[in-house]
Amino acid sequence: MKLSSQDLGRLLGDVPQWQFSEDRGGLIRREFVFADFRQAFGFMTQVALAAEKQDHHPEWSNVYNRVDITLTTHDVGGLSMRDIEAALQADRVFAATAALEH
Repeated sequence: MKLSSQDLGRLLGDVPQWQFSEDRGGLIRREFVFADFRQAFGFMTQVALAAEKQDHHPEWSNVYNRVDITLTTHDVGGLSMRDIEAALQADRVFAATAALEH
């Protein structure tokens, strides 16, 4: 189910590092930056495994140490709870990856 404007306003506060766009009915984007390609690829692998379990796959690209992710739910023509959950999952994986650096 597509998120209402009211729900969207509240839920975007849970993913403050993601940028909202009204493109394609609503989407969120975030860039993740890592120390090197190995860390970026490891992050993508973990996010891919979670996405497969949730049957909700990100649009993404990777250039060396940077991973750009866009989330939207094509079936509803905008953002759904699945996108917010996927963003939270990606944020958790990123936080765990960053913690390993230190």
